[in-house]
Amino acid sequence: MTGAMQDQVAIITGSSRGIGKAAALALAAEGASVVVNYARSSAAADEVVAEITQAGGSAIALQADVSQEDQVDALVKATKDKFGRIDVLVNNAGITRDTLLLRMKPADWQAVIDLNLTGVFLCTRAVAKIMLKQRSGRIINISSVAGLMGNPGQANYSAAKAGVIGFTKTVAKEMAGRSVTVNAVAPGFIETDMTNELPNTEEILKYIPLGRYGQVSEVAGLIRFLAADPAAAYITGQVMNVDGGMVM
Repeated sequence: MTGAMQDQVAIITGSSRGIGKAAALALAAEGASVVVNYARSSAAADEVVAEITQAGGSAIALQADVSQEDQVDALVKATKDKFGRIDVLVNNAGITRDTLLLRMKPADWQAVIDLNLTGVFLCTRAVAKIMLKQRSGRIINISSVAGLMGNPGQANYSAAKAGVIGFTKTVAKEMAGRSVTVNAVAPGFIETDMTNELPNTEEILKYIPLGRYGQVSEVAGLIRFLAADPAAAYITGQVMNVDGGMVM
């Protein structure tokens, strides 16, 4: 633990696995007290908390479906009641419901928009008053290269992630006057449970100049910089790709 985030508190949505888990471990290693958010089963989230605490860090697991306003408000209240402040929000929770447009059911469209976009709105709005009152805070929204370039079979996901980018830029302008930064991270193909299910891996790699999938630790490294590094205090409203050069 480096202590760069000592006495700071971070909420990371959808942090029981994948990029969210890697971000939770990275911020905890900087000394932050981390809220490991999960939507349903607590087992994986409890394992993340155990890993952090065994390393000498501070973490708790809290349940919330971030597409539901009442659950988001309860998540933020529980965090504030426990730790007294909120310094970092990483909006990471997301799902996919992939299929071609003509086969996409309205329910599949809505489920992705509700969690991947509306969830970012609800969580950001819930912490905004706290951060604005503190006159400090860092919000990091996880978008995707799909939101920048589109991806066949992901009209819902691409639309949501593009929406996250527009949301990020607007909120960055609204909150900058109180020294709250808002940025987006756009991962490309990262080795996670989601990408492990993708067919045609060799075909995908042709479009990645570095010739490989990224690692969750590489995305978490950028999240850690934006959340913890003093040099990131002058960066806001930006979209940063972690994609092996896929989008230039």
